[in-house]
Amino acid sequence: MRLRPGARLSALAILVFCVGAAPLPPGDHDVALTHGGRERSYIVHVPPTTGAPLPVVLSFHGAGANGHAQQGWVGLDRLADQDGFLAVYPNGTGRFGRFLFWNAGTCCGYAQDNDVDDVGFTRALLDDLATRVPVDATRVYATGMSNGAMMSYRLALEASDRIAAIAPVGGGMLVASPHAPPRPVPVMHFHSVDDPRAIYGGGVGPLFPFFRRVRHPNIEQVVGEWARYDGCPSESRVVATRRDGEHTATEIVYGPCREGSEVVLWKLTGAGHVWPGADARYPRWFLGTPTKVVDASEEMWRFFRRFTRPDAPALAPSGRD
Repeated sequence: MRLRPGARLSALAILVFCVGAAPLPPGDHDVALTHGGRERSYIVHVPPTTGAPLPVVLSFHGAGANGHAQQGWVGLDRLADQDGFLAVYPNGTGRFGRFLFWNAGTCCGYAQDNDVDDVGFTRALLDDLATRVPVDATRVYATGMSNGAMMSYRLALEASDRIAAIAPVGGGMLVASPHAPPRPVPVMHFHSVDDPRAIYGGGVGPLFPFFRRVRHPNIEQVVGEWARYDGCPSESRVVATRRDGEHTATEIVYGPCREGSEVVLWKLTGAGHVWPGADARYPRWFLGTPTKVVDASEEMWRFFRRFTRPDAPALAPSGRD
């Protein structure tokens, strides 16, 4: 059988893993690699495992943050240990040490200014990861906060051959595309109408990060565009509304869509520019009010596990639900 170029890379990575060193043990590992002439890095949290190939959740930090900050905030490691997946926290690029950025199109900072190839870096990361621990290439997912959410949208557009589904949190799509991705990519988006920075209805946000303003898209228009990309029904439906004090979270679904995909919007009220379900990590004057009305990490993992990438090389069964 003749493999596609991307499939050949993945198959080669598995071959190297099989004949190379023992897999990474459970726990956290800081990994360095070189891509595009730059020293890059990522953190991988390996769960207790039987050695079967595992799904991957890529979790991208926000602008001015880093992988360690994202790992400590979002609570994915607990789910990784519970359900058996690799939680991966890539690091962006920047001039100021741990204050890092992603090139998500028209945002943000150093990465945008220097046209950093973060899509290429993500591909290289996945190939590198597969040489260190068994990976189920049919089940690679992406999420992120703010600038990281924007990066997950870019991956869905430009790397749909590697990404099975995405779940952006508090950030819209800031890279233009005249065409839908070659295959449907399921999307679950979390966003508050009271977000003080990534403005739900669209428009120029306040000075952030590092004294810059970003023009944000209208979130409902972004979600609607993805519903069209994925061949969903034109009309959405409200599935549920949750309440916690003055906070609400309404689940709005487009589906069923082409090839079994789905597009979901969690529309929140009362919350700020935060990761729903996570404890407060930053001052309220900076990002707004945290919320427990919905746990974004739990909801996105429940969503992710429903989807696989059918055109991926069949490396090995995952051995997990």
